[in-house]
This record gives sequence, C-alpha cells and structure tokens, in this order.
Amino acid sequence: MLRGNKVGLRARHEEDIPVLQADLYDDPVVHSRAQGSPWRPTMPGSRSSPVVVDDSAQGYVAFSVVDLESDALVGTATFWGIDDHSRSAHIGLGVLSSARGKGYGTDIVAVLCHYGFVLRGLHRLQAETLADNTAMLLAAERNGFVREGVTRSSAWVLGEFLDEVVLGLLADEWRSSRKG
Repeated sequence: MLRGNKVGLRARHEEDIPVLQADLYDDPVVHSRAQGSPWRPTMPGSRSSPVVVDDSAQGYVAFSVVDLESDALVGTATFWGIDDHSRSAHIGLGVLSSARGKGYGTDIVAVLCHYGFVLRGLHRLQAETLADNTAMLLAAERNGFVREGVTRSSAWVLGEFLDEVVLGLLADEWRSSRKG
C-alpha cells in the first residue's frame, strides 16, 4: 500500500466494487461530470463496470483509496494514458460522497505524485478537470500542478458544453517543492 498523511492507495478489492459502483457510477450526474462519457446503467455484478480493474490493461493503473485511521474505503485513484516513452501519465480520482470535504483529494494527489515520480520514474503528470471542479483544482494546485490552459466547451456534460482545465506538473518542479 502507498501511504500519504490521511490516505492509503491499494489494489482494488472485490468488496470495493459495489460501493464504488453505487456511489460514483450509478448516479448519472456524478458519472457524467467525472467520466467524460455518457452514463448508462450497469447491471449489478457486471464485469463491464468502470470500477472493475483489468490487471492486464497496459497504460492504466487503478487504486482503491482508504482512510489510514479507519481503513474505510473513501474513493478511487487512477493513472491512465501512461506513456513509457515520454515518461508521462494522466491522473484522476474520485472521492465517495460521504468522504468529500475532508481533505482526502489533496492527499490522494500527493500520493499519486509520489507513485508517478518516485516509483514509476515519470517526468510529467497531467490532470484534466471541469473548470467548475474547485475541489480538484485546489487538490492539484496544492501539490504544485500549474494551470496550463483551458479547452473551451470541450466536455459535453448533462446537455451542455463545459470548459476543461489542463494542469501539469514536472518531476523537477515536484522535487523542488518538496525541498522547500
């Protein structure tokens, strides 16, 4: 398990799947804002659920996130679009509704940075989020991510186009910020 100050990132357990599915993916609003794809109902126990992990998938790593004190499941964290040649990846996270507003997001991003820069030897991490997702913007920026741009009207969400913000962090910037 990878450990932060508040959270641990571990492999997805079978018992995590129904909890994550119900809270993060069965709600059309939450799914539409987080996934960048249309919501569709998924049958309970379906292996096509977005929270079921395919360990053979290249370029994708999924974690379950737990509170270190209670070991309670609090969300998901992902690395996707891993490019071993350019040594870059995208990060993403989802926090269960009962765990939001408790500072988990910032710690999840910190642990993802450690995983990417120290364990994977990556050079660049990138995050994309809806422009009105203040929680993710703050979590990324508190960890040193820089807003690199806005893709205007690039996300179709619940019947309207929304802007997305692109944030990036380089390994040298991350290392320098940890020394200070």
